[in-house]
Parts: sequence; C-alpha cells; structure tokens
Amino acid sequence: MTKPVREETIILPAPAKLNLMLHITGQDERGYHLLQTMFQLLDYGDTLTFEFSNDDQVTFSCSVPELETDNNLVLQAAEVLRPYATEFRGINIHLDKVLPMGGGIGGGSSDCATTLLALNELWQCHLSIDELSKLGVSLGADIPVFIHGKTAWAEGIGEELFAHDLPELWYLVIHPECFVSTAKIFSNKALTRDCEISKIRDFLAQGGPKRGNNVMEPVVFDLYPEVKKVRDWLIQFNPDARMTGSGSCLFAPFDNEREARKIASRCEWPNFVAKGVNTSPTHTKLFGLN
Repeated sequence: MTKPVREETIILPAPAKLNLMLHITGQDERGYHLLQTMFQLLDYGDTLTFEFSNDDQVTFSCSVPELETDNNLVLQAAEVLRPYATEFRGINIHLDKVLPMGGGIGGGSSDCATTLLALNELWQCHLSIDELSKLGVSLGADIPVFIHGKTAWAEGIGEELFAHDLPELWYLVIHPECFVSTAKIFSNKALTRDCEISKIRDFLAQGGPKRGNNVMEPVVFDLYPEVKKVRDWLIQFNPDARMTGSGSCLFAPFDNEREARKIASRCEWPNFVAKGVNTSPTHTKLFGLN
C-alpha cells in the first residue's frame, strides 16, 4: 500500500457495515458463538480527526459527550498500539459521531479500526494489516473487517475473512431508537445456534445482497417490539427488509439511490441512505486506493 503524506492533521471516515445474512453454526470451547455472515461496507459513517499535539498525551473528544470515557474503543486502540510506535507523538483525537450506538452497524468497531489504521501510519508502527487485525480482534470481533477494508464473507467469531466483491447497491438503514443488548440476545435460549454450515456460493445462489436471513431477528423482535414495528413498516415497501447484526437497525436494499430516498422520505424514524462499497472509504483515503 502507498504510504500517506505525513501531515500534522488527518481526517478519516469510519464507515458503517451491514450483515446481509447472519447464521450461528455452533460454539467453540470458550463458549464463543461461531458465525457465518456477509459483511457489506457502506460509504457512510463516523469521522475521526487526528491532530498531533506538543506533548506526549493521547486525548479524546467526541460530538457525543457521554462517549468521552477512559474505556472507549478509540483510546483502547491507541493504548494497544502505543508499544509498537517508532515515532511516538502526542495526539488529539476527535470523533464526530453519526452512527447510532447499539444499532448493529459497527460504529464503535469501525471507530476503533480507523484509529488503529491511522496511528499505525502516524506513529510509524510498521504493522501489517494482518498484525493490526490480530490486535483489533482482541478489542472486538467486528473490528478486523474494518481493518482489512473489504466487503467480505466471515466465519469463526467474525475474524476469518474472505473478501468478495458484491453489486454496489443502495441501502436504506433505519434506527428504531432503542438499544438492543448483544449479551441479552446471545444468552437467550430461543436463539438458533445450529444453522447448517453454508458457503459463499450458497448465499449468492439464494439471491445474495437482496436476500438473507438473520437468526437473531425472532429473539430481537420478541424482546424489542419497536424493532419489529419498524421491520413491519419497511417490509411493505421492500420484502427484502431485514435486521443487521445483533443491534436494532433495519435495512432494505435498492437498485438505485432515488428509490431508497423515496422510501426514506416517508419514514418517521431516524434513518440514512448509503451505497454499498467493496473497498472501505477509510482505505481509499488513507492509502489512495480506488
């Protein structure tokens, strides 16, 4: 990858993701759930600003003040990367937060991954993408897909990635404004944990991005009626509407932006329209990829 020009300040996106399908095939010896999913990256997300300071401190600020805690994922990312720095300098990090928390679209994981990618360059850590990914998965299972920066089929706990280009459709994503507890969903006895193991070709043969099944939907819909209410509204306009991840966001795929925005204009809940992309906008800006 081409190295970026060393600047005193860099601004990078932290994109959202969707789970176009999500199955649980079992649990490993540690009790972690084994997944199969197709991660779709989007061209919409949070924004992080990294600015060198004149001291040796790493500071964090956010447009959402309640996230300004010592245990947020951005500061955790800086902490795990600091021992690898060959040119450490203090840095001020500001997060402009637009992605909803607890929505299942990877906001915190993406913020963490963008921080790892940025500081690897700014601090001259010289870690490979695979090495960064190993650090990332210690902080969260969804982080590696954002570090690798490719739409991908995933297995294991979500860290075994197989990049795969998909049609770059448009998506309407709706947030019902309720927080879904991932721990509560994973611990629910009604959750299906024995899905038949699939392959990428099975996903594509069944309709790919326009079709998909999330095994967490029945549990979430039962525990959080507001999420089901949004799905029932959205499915009137698009029968392929479904939930992403273990969060509260619902989405529907469209062939073009106009159709997606037409439905969005009728929606009473917070929402956004974004294009699916095969390469992360973070990688495009940081490494000059097309």
